[in-house]
Amino acid sequence: MPEVSDADRHRAKKAKIKVARDRMMATKTGEKGLVIVHTGTGKGKSSAAFGMIVRCIAHGMPSAVVQFIKGAMATGERDLITAHFAHLCQFHTMGEGFTWETQDKARDIAATHAAWDKAKALIRDPDMRMVLLDEINIALRYDYLDVAEVIAFLRAEKPPMTHVVLTGRHAKPALLEAADLVTEMTLVKHPFRDGIKAQPGIEF
Repeated sequence: MPEVSDADRHRAKKAKIKVARDRMMATKTGEKGLVIVHTGTGKGKSSAAFGMIVRCIAHGMPSAVVQFIKGAMATGERDLITAHFAHLCQFHTMGEGFTWETQDKARDIAATHAAWDKAKALIRDPDMRMVLLDEINIALRYDYLDVAEVIAFLRAEKPPMTHVVLTGRHAKPALLEAADLVTEMTLVKHPFRDGIKAQPGIEF
């Protein structure tokens, strides 16, 4: 009996995996607009969300960004989108900066509600395929906005094929339960702890 080579064993193993994979994929035929949450203490929540916005732009799908906390500081993603893709992606920076910068709770709450009003108008638009609510979880964490109101709106008024992405640390359990897709970024190591400041191309 001829000896079976490593290459033949590998090919046979992968062929079995492909059959099982194809069988599984054949059952995944549904489509729907997803509620997506990126949370956790690790870096990459907004970065991943902007990656999806870029995918929407690449597919010619209308999209929008509403930034809840981040303020006037220039960022690469905002500069790129507003300069080159404004016809496909609306960009609304509604925050006035991090809460320790503003030091004005009433103003932060007012800015949050203005951002939420803008977000609701964008989400209601059936032509929008994705709306990114950047750092909304921070506003929800501090109860500047009622998480029950956000969940109720998404359930009642989000068009069936619109994706909504909500980013920020400390996402509330009720939001995690209501979401279709949740990713938690886990902090393992960060250069900030070694005295390295935020840098263009990495953080903004």
